[in-house]
Amino acid sequence: MSHIRLKAVTKRYDDAVVLRNVFFTLSAGERVGLIGKNGAGKTTLLKLILALEEPSEGTVEVDAGLRIGYFSQFSELNGLKSVQEVLVESCADILAVETELNDIATALEETADAEALDALLHRQMLLLDVMDRRDGWNVQNRIDTVLSKLGFEASDRARPIDQLSGGWRNRAALAKILLEAPDVLLMDEPTNFLDIEGVAWLEQWFKNLGARGSLIIVSHDRSFLDAVVTRIIEVENYGLQEYPGDFSAYIREKTRRYKTLERQFEHEEELLIFESEAIADRREALKNPREALKRRLANVKKKVEPKPVDRIVTSIYDRLRVSENLIAIERLSKAYGSRVLFRDLSFEVHRGDRIAVVGPNGCGKSTLLKVLVGLEQADSGQFVHGRNTPYCYYNEIFDTLDLKDTVTHAANVFGLGYLAPRKQVNRLLALLRFSEMDLNQQIGTLSGGQRARLALAKCLLSGEPLLILDEPTNYLDMTSTQVMERALVNFPGAVIVASHDRFFIDKIATQLMVFEGNGRVRQVHSNWTLWQASLKNPVVPE
Repeated sequence: MSHIRLKAVTKRYDDAVVLRNVFFTLSAGERVGLIGKNGAGKTTLLKLILALEEPSEGTVEVDAGLRIGYFSQFSELNGLKSVQEVLVESCADILAVETELNDIATALEETADAEALDALLHRQMLLLDVMDRRDGWNVQNRIDTVLSKLGFEASDRARPIDQLSGGWRNRAALAKILLEAPDVLLMDEPTNFLDIEGVAWLEQWFKNLGARGSLIIVSHDRSFLDAVVTRIIEVENYGLQEYPGDFSAYIREKTRRYKTLERQFEHEEELLIFESEAIADRREALKNPREALKRRLANVKKKVEPKPVDRIVTSIYDRLRVSENLIAIERLSKAYGSRVLFRDLSFEVHRGDRIAVVGPNGCGKSTLLKVLVGLEQADSGQFVHGRNTPYCYYNEIFDTLDLKDTVTHAANVFGLGYLAPRKQVNRLLALLRFSEMDLNQQIGTLSGGQRARLALAKCLLSGEPLLILDEPTNYLDMTSTQVMERALVNFPGAVIVASHDRFFIDKIATQLMVFEGNGRVRQVHSNWTLWQASLKNPVVPE
């Protein structure tokens, strides 16, 4: 029996159609992955279910009494109460049930009247059923587990919400919604502020919902979708296209579907093929990491005729010349008080390197990148070579976009874009899903995802031999992430990127820099899946 039903729903804003004549149902125990390009209508669909928006046509039906929890990537708590206090309050109804059960237990000992005893026993039975269904006996343990897995130290739990950064408030909001255990969870990019360990734990949390709850997830994290969802709904061309199974099944089915449909977007099928190859590589790596590594090295050496999508993203690199040795760093250390982030870290960066920096939140990944670009000072260590190597720092590009400039002007007067033909630059922008109308928009009118895509384009056009990126997949839709992956794979210089997106890491990384805690950083010449498969005890969700 379905809990939520959309029947022939159309949604317009003035004359702009977002959704047209869509049908959708969500039943108990279903876990649906909602995907689509930025602006396709994913968030609008969630708002229709929440009754925050009204359909222009059609009906949205939600079962009476259905408890729905909504998490947005911009969810933030505020106030003077501590994280711990807020989470305890979110479980107030269960704690009230526990209190009433204690009162009933006392009353049963003191009551002799048979009719009153029957009423108390009946009420006790109902409340015990509630406690069992809501896992009410383990409230405090669940609070501690959620806070721990989302990275909250003991000292952070007692801090007022208003003293936390936006990212930590976001995580506190996620913890609150999970603990409230609604009948249906609507989750909009829940992994954006989580590290790999936190994402793996959240995967397991959602899978353990079983028949107790339903889930709709908007996410660009392909590994996460693969692990969690039972159905994919893609929002495209104002409609909903359904694919049973996980993300890998979606890729296989959509590839087959594209063979029977007229191509709707140039290069879309090509990007799907790259995705299918990456999924096959990951599966083979898990089975036999040694053979997978040999094949990976052989593919690097083998000269392959570039595909059209690769020619678009690499044509901008024709004028770029890169030295073999870019950076050499010796015995780099950084600590904040007694908290050591990294100690005696030495490494080199050469042309062609793709270094993925991974580790839990707060371990020092972003700090290392900031040291490399001069925004932070190391406590000790030195640049043996390359202190003045030119670089492009994606996050700085994003933060300094001129909101009054237009998309096309910002890209065409920057770095290699100034020298390249305008048509060539605009082909790259088109690949990143900027329409001709978008090109003349002021940057200040763009969505967060569109600004991220423009910052990525400027980074690729920078002409610098070293690209440094901190969580670049946040706010990008899947197609834009795929284009970025092709651009980074073919980039003639070197890339250093901090990311929690395991699929992204697998597709671009030639080596890992793994922050293990207490100042230890392990350097691994592999991608994520090959490394995990080669370990005796690979990281798995608890």
